Amino acid sequence: MLAVTCTSQSADDPLSGLTVGERPDPQIPEGWVRVTLKAAALNHHDLWSLKGVGLAADRLPMVLGCDGAGVLDDGTDVVVHAVVATPGWTGDETLDPKRTLLSELYDGTLAEQVVVPARNVLPKPAGLSWEEAACLPTAWLTAYRMLFTQSGLRPGQTVLVQGAGGGVATAAIVLARQAGFAVWATSRDDDKRAKALELGAHEVFESGTRLPGKVDAVLETVGKATWSHSMRALRPGGTLVVSGATTGADPGADLNRLFFLQLRVVGSTMGTRDELADLLRLCDATGIRPLIDDVRPMAQAAESFARLAAGNVFGKLVLTT
Repeated sequence: MLAVTCTSQSADDPLSGLTVGERPDPQIPEGWVRVTLKAAALNHHDLWSLKGVGLAADRLPMVLGCDGAGVLDDGTDVVVHAVVATPGWTGDETLDPKRTLLSELYDGTLAEQVVVPARNVLPKPAGLSWEEAACLPTAWLTAYRMLFTQSGLRPGQTVLVQGAGGGVATAAIVLARQAGFAVWATSRDDDKRAKALELGAHEVFESGTRLPGKVDAVLETVGKATWSHSMRALRPGGTLVVSGATTGADPGADLNRLFFLQLRVVGSTMGTRDELADLLRLCDATGIRPLIDDVRPMAQAAESFARLAAGNVFGKLVLTT
């Protein structure tokens, strides 16, 4: 089968370890199912794997990818949930201390086939295209959990989305607007700020600029570059929800502000199978859809990875088989 594989790792030149070529078809363990993929989407997680973060070198070669949608052997159209819990785990699988993501311990979705535990597939709504469905299990699910499980926001309150343009940020803008929040967004780029308005943000600001008021919650995926701004943006008692640190994970805690204003900092990682099912129903019922920047055949994956590494993306990059 054709697959996009991490064959070596380099922090300075991550794309040097990317290989697009033939791999053996996967074996199907007992209790697992095979998905013949129609589409898969890229995430920064894939770049981190190529840099040697979160993927041990002794597990190479590893097929990359967390996002995907395709067809089971019985013909059922499905979306793949990337969080793999340990056998017998019950409850929130993101809290399983031994849980893993596809492409960390088991081969991922950037291939013509992937095998996953049977509970890790959900029916694909007919109204979603393969490309749209493939965008939901990572960035959109992460944004869904940040907003609806972790933030404590209520409709009518204000949320600040840092770093408009990335997959999680664009998803958060669309979901927050749909849910009735006042949505503010930031970006260093004029064009991305304009596109954030088109997506549904009520107001946009240059990264780091002084805001016209305080917000009830901040969704933070950028890390070091925006952390101080995120802390200063919150009202007393506000919540900072963190699911990533693409510019580095050493922000400085600003502890005086944290305790004096009684702020909450909440970590958030991916989402559960049940949350993905809710997200699929939400998209199906409301008609909201992931923003897709580019779609190309899997054989051209290197070009998509180059764009992701350069940060020249607004929305999701999708590969088709």
